[in-house]
Amino acid sequence: MDLATRIAAGQGGFVLFALTPPRQSTPAERLPEIARATVERLDHLDLDGLILYDIDDESSRNPAERPFPFSPTVDPSTYRAEHFGSWRTPVIVYRAVGKYQPEGLRTWIAEQDPRSTLTVMVGAASSGATPPLSLADAQALRAEANPDLLLGGVAIPERHRRRENEHLRLIAKQEAGCRFFVTQVVYDVNAAKNLVSDYRYACAERGTAPVPIVFTFSVCGSMKTLEFLRWLGVDVPRWIENDLRHATNPLRASLEQSAATAAELVEFCRRLDVPFGLNVESVSIRREEIEASVELAARLGAQLRVSPDAR
Repeated sequence: MDLATRIAAGQGGFVLFALTPPRQSTPAERLPEIARATVERLDHLDLDGLILYDIDDESSRNPAERPFPFSPTVDPSTYRAEHFGSWRTPVIVYRAVGKYQPEGLRTWIAEQDPRSTLTVMVGAASSGATPPLSLADAQALRAEANPDLLLGGVAIPERHRRRENEHLRLIAKQEAGCRFFVTQVVYDVNAAKNLVSDYRYACAERGTAPVPIVFTFSVCGSMKTLEFLRWLGVDVPRWIENDLRHATNPLRASLEQSAATAAELVEFCRRLDVPFGLNVESVSIRREEIEASVELAARLGAQLRVSPDAR
């Protein structure tokens, strides 16, 4: 079954690769070249789909100085339509809904083919923001304009550790139409396992079947990247930071740590009978980090295919 069919059936067992489109400042003539190189780099992987992120300025959420300056990127849907026509699997297109006017988003939703496109809708970065379109409004637009378009939501294990209610937020999003969830980058495996466990048993209490949770992993080749992950809200346990800081090859140490975390979550989800997917995020422009992300995706894919019928 392809990605959309699996998710519609509430089944997991798939592997994704996530990309951020090039910056808007990238010369237009370079965009086809960048996309072509990306397709060639990923073509040998046994991927079930791609994720294209929609980047928004999150400075309103975190007043601390951003480790890397914010730079707007090409719209993911436009980038996909114009430069990824040869890609063979479905694509999950993120929509930071606060950036769009209602009619513009409605038009985009109505135009999508549910067989090849899925979407994850993300709300405003800060609760104090007043965007033209709320997440709830955007979810309602999807249900009205294209109900077959599979909708996903964001899951944040770290927020669950702090507030202990993320599992209830997932259930509320599920009731609003979400058929899958994608986490931010996972470094704290215990936070992720706590969220999965609480979500699983809260679903059981309500007689509701859990939907697939897609766990995101990313390699980290420098302390600057680690600092940026923390700025984004990712909790990195001190022992992992120590390992990376003192490793002879931090990139390799990060890859091994991510693979081990993924293996632990796979086993845990299978034991609790929670459908899951694995996603490798590549947002770096450094060649060695991109290649390490591709290697991680290959390893996770091989690991998952050992028991492809598992949820």
